[in-house]
Amino acid sequence: MGAPRRSGWLVLLVLVLAALVAPSVASAAPRHGHATAHLLVTGLQGGAGSTIGPDGALYVTETTAGRITRVDPRTGATTTYASGLPRRIIGVGGAMDIAFLGRTAYVLVTLVGPDVGGSDVVGIYRVDGPNSFTVVADIGAFALAHPPATPFDVPTGLQYALQAYRGGFLVTDGHHNRVLWVTRDGQVTVLRAFGNIVPTGLEVRGGTIYMAEAGPVPHLPENGKVVAFRPRSTMVREVASGSPLLVDVEFGRGHRLYALSQGTFGGGPAGSPALPNTGALVKVNRDGTFTIVIGGLNQPTSLEFIGKTAYVVTLGGEIWKIKGV
Repeated sequence: MGAPRRSGWLVLLVLVLAALVAPSVASAAPRHGHATAHLLVTGLQGGAGSTIGPDGALYVTETTAGRITRVDPRTGATTTYASGLPRRIIGVGGAMDIAFLGRTAYVLVTLVGPDVGGSDVVGIYRVDGPNSFTVVADIGAFALAHPPATPFDVPTGLQYALQAYRGGFLVTDGHHNRVLWVTRDGQVTVLRAFGNIVPTGLEVRGGTIYMAEAGPVPHLPENGKVVAFRPRSTMVREVASGSPLLVDVEFGRGHRLYALSQGTFGGGPAGSPALPNTGALVKVNRDGTFTIVIGGLNQPTSLEFIGKTAYVVTLGGEIWKIKGV
């Protein structure tokens, strides 16, 4: 596999390269138990992060298009909420995730700076209108001034997930292996630094932060974990492990915690994708294990819940609606 110092970078690159080999047609997700999946949306250009907006609709970032799309969770009807964001320029990056504070949307933009051949700001953009944005936090500048203790290749990092939290934001950096705290007025600090575990998705409940870990190359299932910690505590508690390439974590109905697995690593050189159609929505069990709710997902990237229904976004531009969770 690749040199150890590059594994944190390459595991995130896996998530994008997977889209290049994904089938061009929708794949059926097999049932597990009572859950059933059907294809709600196709044709998104580089599906990445998602959130449920204040109006109850699903909002999804499209990295190739530099666009935020609003999706009616009942019908699948799509409309453009905002466009004109920086697009990805090296196969990964651009508008990675979205979160709301009140009725205002904020977008996490990554890998668009000069260190990767771009000219835009790496950070958090506030959506001011359908085609207008304001940079409220320059995370790239912070990363340049405060490099991580772990080895890295990209000085500005690779920010993956954005989560509203206590009037500000939590941001995972899957390359610099840390979680950042960002205030609404743009102050950035390191909330928690890790070894080479590749932090990805985020969820919060009360004062506790839940985080998914993709794990370094070769993406062994035991390194796919959900952990929990509190901002003022040094302890990080392992909640569950045993599912490969975890990319998101969310609470469903009844305080049940779920995670999203990108899939089984297929071997080959570092940066090779997981095998197509091996992703899964998994349930966190009390004994620290996972149970598959539904499998056969094709390179999923983010997960949301509305009641008992889960919504899964994929790299290939699909959204799957999973009922009976």
